Amino acid sequence: MNSKKPILCLSSFSPIRFLFYVIVIFLIIFSINSASCDGGNETDYQALLKIKSMITQPPYGALSSWNNSLHLCEWSGVTCGKRHRRVTSLALDSLGLEGFLSPHVGNLSFLRELSLPNNNFQGVIPSELGRLSRLRFLYLNENKLNGAIPGNISSCSKLEELDLSENRLVGGIPKEISFLSKLIFVSLEDNNLTGGITPFLGNITSMEEFSAVGNSLGGSIPDTLGHWKNLKTFYCSHCKLYGTIPHSLYNLSLLTEISLADNQLTGSLPTAIGTMLPNLVLVQLWGNQLTGPLPPSISNCSRLLGLELLENNFSGKLTIDFAKLRDISFLSLGSNTFGSKEADAMKFIDTLKNCTKLEILDLGYCAFKGLLPRSIGNLSNQLQHLHLGENQLHGNLPISIDNLVGLTSLHVGGNQLTGNIPSTIGKLQKLQVVFLYKNQLSGTIPDAIGNLSSLITLDLFSNMLEGVIPSSMGNCHRLLELYLNDNKLNGRIPTRLLQLSSLSKVLNLSQNNLFGSLPTEVGYLNKLTTLDLSYNNISGNIPSSLGDCVGLSKLSLKANLFQGEVPTLGVFANESAFSVLGNSKLCGGFVDFVLPKCNEIKKHKKKFPLFVIVILIAFTFLAIMCLAYAWCKKSRRQLSQSLMTDRFLKVSYNQLLKATNGFSEANLIGNGGFSSIYKGILDEDNGRFVAVKVLHLQNQGAQRSFMRECEAWRNIRHRNLLRIITSCSSIDFQGNDFKALVYEFMSKGSLHDWLHSSEGTSRLSLLQIANILIDVASALDYIHNHCLPTVVHGDLKPRNILLDDDMVAHVGDFGLARFLGTTSYQNSSTGIRGTIGYAAPEYGLGNEMTSSGDVYSFGILILEVMTKKNPSDDIFNEGFSLHKFASMALPDHVTDIIDVNILNIYQEDENTMQNAMKINECLASTVKIGVSCSMDSPQQRMDIKTVVRELQHIRNTLQNI
Repeated sequence: MNSKKPILCLSSFSPIRFLFYVIVIFLIIFSINSASCDGGNETDYQALLKIKSMITQPPYGALSSWNNSLHLCEWSGVTCGKRHRRVTSLALDSLGLEGFLSPHVGNLSFLRELSLPNNNFQGVIPSELGRLSRLRFLYLNENKLNGAIPGNISSCSKLEELDLSENRLVGGIPKEISFLSKLIFVSLEDNNLTGGITPFLGNITSMEEFSAVGNSLGGSIPDTLGHWKNLKTFYCSHCKLYGTIPHSLYNLSLLTEISLADNQLTGSLPTAIGTMLPNLVLVQLWGNQLTGPLPPSISNCSRLLGLELLENNFSGKLTIDFAKLRDISFLSLGSNTFGSKEADAMKFIDTLKNCTKLEILDLGYCAFKGLLPRSIGNLSNQLQHLHLGENQLHGNLPISIDNLVGLTSLHVGGNQLTGNIPSTIGKLQKLQVVFLYKNQLSGTIPDAIGNLSSLITLDLFSNMLEGVIPSSMGNCHRLLELYLNDNKLNGRIPTRLLQLSSLSKVLNLSQNNLFGSLPTEVGYLNKLTTLDLSYNNISGNIPSSLGDCVGLSKLSLKANLFQGEVPTLGVFANESAFSVLGNSKLCGGFVDFVLPKCNEIKKHKKKFPLFVIVILIAFTFLAIMCLAYAWCKKSRRQLSQSLMTDRFLKVSYNQLLKATNGFSEANLIGNGGFSSIYKGILDEDNGRFVAVKVLHLQNQGAQRSFMRECEAWRNIRHRNLLRIITSCSSIDFQGNDFKALVYEFMSKGSLHDWLHSSEGTSRLSLLQIANILIDVASALDYIHNHCLPTVVHGDLKPRNILLDDDMVAHVGDFGLARFLGTTSYQNSSTGIRGTIGYAAPEYGLGNEMTSSGDVYSFGILILEVMTKKNPSDDIFNEGFSLHKFASMALPDHVTDIIDVNILNIYQEDENTMQNAMKINECLASTVKIGVSCSMDSPQQRMDIKTVVRELQHIRNTLQNI
């Protein structure tokens, strides 16, 4: 029977019943899987709805698909896996979403990518992101997220890319990030992170790209980052980093881009940098304190596109062979001390001719000397920005400059260039900015300037240009500012120039020899902010159309020949906004101007018959001829008259006696070895306050001092030099010789008064001090480097620094001045050489006066301003000097010697207290400049151009506090 059982089972088998069992089993399995899947979908579904609920203002249509009519995997921005139908990617880029990121995002457990950049999410980054163990890409950049970076993000162990840039995150970079062993990309740019770069980051050996630009991290760059052997880009600019660049970074041979700009890094670049980092494409190290020469091995970086090293302390001769850097696009080396005295110091320019992709060449504010290479005309026609300004280059601007057809900015100002402005400059149709100021360019302004239809700024200030202003400038319809001041231009102001409605910033034609009337078309300049026509020979009425220039905030017509009524509309309604001093035939205006009433002038006018007028003219002519003969005979013993041109007033002893109330003691404002200085009111100059310097001719050397000063003022003029109004060489009422110089009155007194006056209670802030020192240094730079012949002041000290209403400093008293390279009496080797304490030590050994001696005096002046100690104070004796007093405090004890008034100003200001480190750095830097300038050895003293640049850097820092 047992053998029959299988037969019985087989015989009982039914296909229909078997199929039924199979279907049931399949349905059971499917229902189990479906239940499992639906459960997961439900979790994701609920999480997405929570995320949507915390988005307060989704733009119309942005999340309209997120509803029950569609499966969640079809919602916009949602991607699901094919197998489990779970959400693997949530990408809602650039939708303008506002609100908060829901913690329920942590429930999307299958998520591999979370991408929400360029929205307006705010609040903290939810720590629940740490649950997303499958997450590989996290992009939360360009939002408004705040708070700290959650440390448990380290639980996202598969994370490869992390972008949290452009938010408002605070705190430090959590060291837990170092556990993310697969991380290859990190961007933390533009947040408020602090606490430095944690050395633990060096554990992420997979790192290829790292950026923390724009955070106040502080601290140094850890040496452990040298473990990032796969690193290609490293961006940590604007992070307040200090210390040296660790040598381990130079071993990262795959590195292509390094940006550490605008930090406080020190040290020098390794000699073999180009061999160690041959793949470099971009190097940004500008705005640091790096020193030493630029290694020639950079020539090996053949892929280099950009080299930005400006605003450091690099020095020496440039020996890089740029011909090997054929792809370089921008080369910025300005604001360093590159340069040498060797004849081929500028030869490196020749090697740039093969750099056909060069767009930016910035070599400005360095110490380059020598002939301006003609090879600049062979540079790339792709060149857009050429900056060689503020160096010591001489020679002509080459005609071949017309090859640079791509040029938009040309800056060669502040050099010693001579010759004409080549007319070929007119072929540079793309030029927008041209700086040729403070050179020795001569000849006329070429008509071809009018071809520069894209021109925005043209600055030809302080040259020796002559001839007329070309009317073709009227073709420059985009011109915003024009500086032609301090030249030898003559002729009339072109009407077409005044019809340029684009001129909205500055039109400065001052200190020339322009004549004729001011055209009424000046009223077209209704957007212009500043108009300066002072110190010319412009005559006629002030056109009433000037009142239409509603944008004017500063107008200067002083020292011209204007006559007639002063308008009362527009800029003329604001006394502080304009000046008409030195125009003796003006009348009217507001009462405060103290000008005569026009109707009173007209009332006293009488008409005379024609024959009477003819007789009067003839008699006047005869009288003038007689006076001229007598004056010429007398002028041989009155050298000072030679310095006065027609633009200066002529005054007599009697007029000065009246102006100073009889040289009264009450008007006495200063005394010196050769002179006394009185305050006065000069009626002949519209009642202007003046300072009258009366020479003590009975004192030996006073006559020579007067002659020196006259000669100096005949040759020099600068905004930071005391402006002379006139001189007087006559006899007094007792028949004695009388000599005097009349200067513009400086209402704020001398720098010495501010430092040491027991009566004054005012205090100078560090920013005011920086501005004053820059003014003085600029004046020295002018007389040392931009005058022919070179002028040495010889007696620089606080008493000779005068301050005007705006606290602008002016250097005065050239009674001991010397003119280098001449054989005149000024260079006599005998006589007084400055003031004890300020005079350079080599003068005591009988050495000739030099510009380096002025730098020494300026250094002592800086230290006196900062410490409020006079170099002749009793404590400075037996070899101990103000220089040693200051140098001993560097670098860590500077605040111990700073004048307490300077420190108190900042202690009273909460905002500046928060910037104590910056302030201390500025204090130390200023003292360091003073010490560097006052070295005993002339060769060790800082160059005055460098001084100006360093002080400007200090001022810029202070202005940002």
